Amino acid sequence: MGSRFRGNDEGLKIMTEISALKAGLIADIAAAGTLDALEALRVGALGKSGVVTGLLKTLGGMSPDERMEKGPPIQDLRESVTAALADKKAALEQAALDAKLASEKVDMTLPADLGTQGSVHAVSQVMDELAEIFADLGFSVATGPEIEDDWHNFTALNIPETHPARAMHDTFYFPDEEGQKRMLLRTHTSPVQIRTMMNGTPPPIRIIAPGRVYRSDSDATHTPMFHQIEGLVIDKGITLGHLKWTLETFLKAFFEREDIVLRLRPSYFPFTEPSVEVDVGYTLTNGQRVIGGDGDAADGGWLEVLGSGMVNRRVIEACGLDPDEWQGFAFGTGVDRLAMLKYGMNDLRAFFDGDLRWLKHYGFSALDVPTLSGGVGA
Repeated sequence: MGSRFRGNDEGLKIMTEISALKAGLIADIAAAGTLDALEALRVGALGKSGVVTGLLKTLGGMSPDERMEKGPPIQDLRESVTAALADKKAALEQAALDAKLASEKVDMTLPADLGTQGSVHAVSQVMDELAEIFADLGFSVATGPEIEDDWHNFTALNIPETHPARAMHDTFYFPDEEGQKRMLLRTHTSPVQIRTMMNGTPPPIRIIAPGRVYRSDSDATHTPMFHQIEGLVIDKGITLGHLKWTLETFLKAFFEREDIVLRLRPSYFPFTEPSVEVDVGYTLTNGQRVIGGDGDAADGGWLEVLGSGMVNRRVIEACGLDPDEWQGFAFGTGVDRLAMLKYGMNDLRAFFDGDLRWLKHYGFSALDVPTLSGGVGA
């Protein structure tokens, strides 16, 4: 093709030949059905030995006048072919992608493989349930340090020096340091009640204090570390009737049953006076205890679930409040024990073994945990 331009050809003949070549190449490009066919056309036109490349090489041997006459149509040919190749390549790639998408559709209705999933521990789940119930009853959540001093953990709660709870075999004490308060791992969350009454905020007070506590004990129903939730109400005119109603409403919401029956037995705690143990009725179903129903029924019984009472005057005084003006009640229970009763667990030690089989069986999905969003009722 290049030999046609070595003579003194007329400009019109040159333009005609280049126009015909351009039309032919663009038509071939438009007709290409695959990327491979398009690549062959590109090499034939713009490759090292391509027809358009050959025309471009002839420009170097032309005189300036010839180059001015023949150069523009040859450059236009190269640019037009290059643009046509690019457009066709984009069209073929899009068509290939569309065909692939059409043949490899994903059925979004099929269940996805989520792989290994974590779960919410039963203790965390019950903590959330308890916080939700008491929030409906107007209680706020209060927290305090797990490493406590002897005064907040015992003395302020009217627990005398000779009380068995202070003994080394019940309490984890830190080594004594001269001039320092005696420190220990708190044996209950009651110090949070003391700190709340002493923080300068005037009553009324209505709090729950959930958290970890520590005692030197270990068997099927006791562990050295476990979880408690305690409640405190300080106000004017508070009676034992308010306490009973609060606990009954709480237990009905937690166990999600209206047939909860309570039995209050006289007891003794240094920080409450009078003090009562709270039993809840249960019935036997297929040999299993199910919370609910009258414990005095033929197929029933009573199970202790709470300790409670009216806050002792000495505790109120120790916190800087006037016991003749302010009264209140307090209660406490084990979160782990409540979880065992509600969800059918029989060994407290398994809560802390880290056995994945136990966690998979008793754990709650983080995306689908049971809640008590219905509240505690009117």
